[in-house]
Amino acid sequence: MRKQVYFKLSAFFFFFFVSWSACYSLFAIWLGQEIHLNGAATGLIFGINAGFTLVMQPLYGFISDKLGVRKNLLIGLSGILIFTGPFFIYVYGPLLKYNVLLGSIVGGLFLGIGYLASCGAIESYVEKISRKYDFEYGRARMWGSLGWAAATFFAGQLFNINPNYNFWIASIAAIIMFVIMLSLRIEISYVEVKKAQSVKVADVFNLFKMKDFWFFIIFVLGVTCVYGVYDQQFPRYFAEQFNTIKEGNLMFGYLNSFQVFLEAGMMFLAPKIVNKLGARNSLLLAGFLMAFRITGSGIVNGPILISMMKLIHSIELPILLVSVFKYLDANFESRLSSILYLVGYQFSGQIGTIILSSLVGKLYDQMGFKTTYLYLGIFVFVFATLAVFTLKKSNEQEIDTSQIGHA
Repeated sequence: MRKQVYFKLSAFFFFFFVSWSACYSLFAIWLGQEIHLNGAATGLIFGINAGFTLVMQPLYGFISDKLGVRKNLLIGLSGILIFTGPFFIYVYGPLLKYNVLLGSIVGGLFLGIGYLASCGAIESYVEKISRKYDFEYGRARMWGSLGWAAATFFAGQLFNINPNYNFWIASIAAIIMFVIMLSLRIEISYVEVKKAQSVKVADVFNLFKMKDFWFFIIFVLGVTCVYGVYDQQFPRYFAEQFNTIKEGNLMFGYLNSFQVFLEAGMMFLAPKIVNKLGARNSLLLAGFLMAFRITGSGIVNGPILISMMKLIHSIELPILLVSVFKYLDANFESRLSSILYLVGYQFSGQIGTIILSSLVGKLYDQMGFKTTYLYLGIFVFVFATLAVFTLKKSNEQEIDTSQIGHA
């Protein structure tokens, strides 16, 4: 039973990230080259996407903890994502060409509900099931990275032929997700039902009365959300390093795919690193790696060195994901695991994204990518240094983090 659940959830992770990567890994390029939007308009769209995501994440967190180990939420999400292809091709693209603001709002609603907020809901659900069936969360999450890498490897080639092919792949992957989730069987005990029923809306608000929860949020706002803002329009910057835009699109697809394959491999090693350093120190390590990567992107020249900076992401992100779950488990109540993850980490990150997306988009247009990356890198370094003094020290080092699924 344990192996069957593990394989099905790993497969679900794989196809969710295939679907997400197919429609979103080249999203900035699609907006620029197909919809013909500038940096400021693209930043506006990312900001609106983050706004809808912001609204959905606390709701998903509460629903997920309220449902416990029941799979209802993931079935509904899979059903929504089946319509990704038709939505992008026949609704989203035409609306953006007609009116950027209207298209941004409609697209933000779909993307926020379907992908951007649901990722955290899926991750927290699988983490709960990993504790129930005694398998490592990191190993299941690895398949998500492989799914993203597999889709991204072909995304640049397909985009150059016809961008719509990627959107249809997203829908096909969602159909497979839907079938997998229907076939998944999860045993639900009376204790689990009562535990889920005990979750109240007041629990969410009570978290904000805790000083240590606020310090964690400050870390997320100043550090972890910036890598998402950095990644938003990086494909445009990278594509500009080549003789033709098509060559740049193709090479970015290869780079992104290679990065995520490395990321998947790091998902095996990250628990050992977190076990050695502790969750708090691992969060700090990820923060300083991020500061170095973003600052370096503004200093180095040429596609090879820029690629090397980008690939640091494959080391930093697995350490961050493992240590976030571990840090929250060590310092807060595990009954609220989804709320903690989706509010404390995902929700807070989206607040930072909303604040920074439009501002950074304008900086790209006015100052260029390199100077903007220098400012972003310094910003992250300052907040990572602040976290040295504010993130809570605990005894999480005593717990075997190689079993991150047992948080």
